[in-house]
Amino acid sequence: MRAGLGKLRAKLEELKVDAFLVSTSENRRYVSGFAGSAGFLFVTQTEAVLATDFRYIEQGAQQAPDFRIHRIGGGASWLTELLKQSGAKHVAFEAENLTVAQFNRMRETLKENGLEQTAWTPTSWVIDQLRATKDAEELRLIARACEITDLAFETIAPTIEIGETEKSIAWRLEKVMREAGAEGLAFDTIVAAGPNAALPHHLPSDKQVQQYEPIVIDFGAKYSGYCADTTRTVCVGGTDDTMRKIYDIVLGAQLTASETVRQGMSGGDADKIAREIIEKAGYGDKFGHSLGHGIGLEVHEFPRVGPNSKDTLENGMPFTIEPGIYLPGWGGVRIEDTVVMENGRVRALNKAHKFENPR
Repeated sequence: MRAGLGKLRAKLEELKVDAFLVSTSENRRYVSGFAGSAGFLFVTQTEAVLATDFRYIEQGAQQAPDFRIHRIGGGASWLTELLKQSGAKHVAFEAENLTVAQFNRMRETLKENGLEQTAWTPTSWVIDQLRATKDAEELRLIARACEITDLAFETIAPTIEIGETEKSIAWRLEKVMREAGAEGLAFDTIVAAGPNAALPHHLPSDKQVQQYEPIVIDFGAKYSGYCADTTRTVCVGGTDDTMRKIYDIVLGAQLTASETVRQGMSGGDADKIAREIIEKAGYGDKFGHSLGHGIGLEVHEFPRVGPNSKDTLENGMPFTIEPGIYLPGWGGVRIEDTVVMENGRVRALNKAHKFENPR
């Protein structure tokens, strides 16, 4: 039985419900192994059902061997059938994902079939929090995604030329990752040169790279469903005083956090380690995002690693460490590794070099 299914069943008793209806795609995959784009999981203590449409019947049987496949058509009659078959009277659902329209249609169908007394418990992030701690196979897949990402950076960064566009750099990175076995991108690649580097989530444009200006490259491969997330900041043709100063501050914050974050710390305490270094350097108001975030089937997941986060960092949790400084009109510097808490300490899964001049 998949670990995710066992963990979810343990939650049923805690929630005091008979069944859990899973609708989020990443949670479906975590609990069942099913990677299709449509369907629901209906889980009780004795049953595990994947309800999906004709397109995914065979795929579901292959990917989710622990689950009985229930073919669905239009409407929500399938839920009526599953409730009657299981005898479940109290169902938990993912309130952060199931839409109001879907929920109302389900309740109306149940009412039409004499099941209006079914009790519903909305939940938030129940399975998402279970996903925060990864098993050995999940960590292997994340590590492979990081290896592919590192390869792309080490291949492309030394070849960036003055005059090349942000879009061109992004495309060349993607090409290397795809050829190395990535199934796709973990998220839309960020390549931000010069003043654009002051925008933490800038999308690649036709802006051309100029000498001495910072180029923030934030990207990651997806491998067998699992994500990598890496950022490096480089210059072409040498560096100037501003770049060296800002780069050294950010690198110091990133390395210090990586060396000193420990198991049992909260995400807020981890964030504070890097933030205090940047604040003491006089750039506290230029570091406007969290130190990091959990990573796995989604590029952003639990644990939260930012100001005021009370999430506890435990062994087996992968997350990112990515401080940054952003100066409007000049640009910015961000340095990020995907790491894993292991034996009480942080171990970086990324190995790509962190020199501001890639040549």
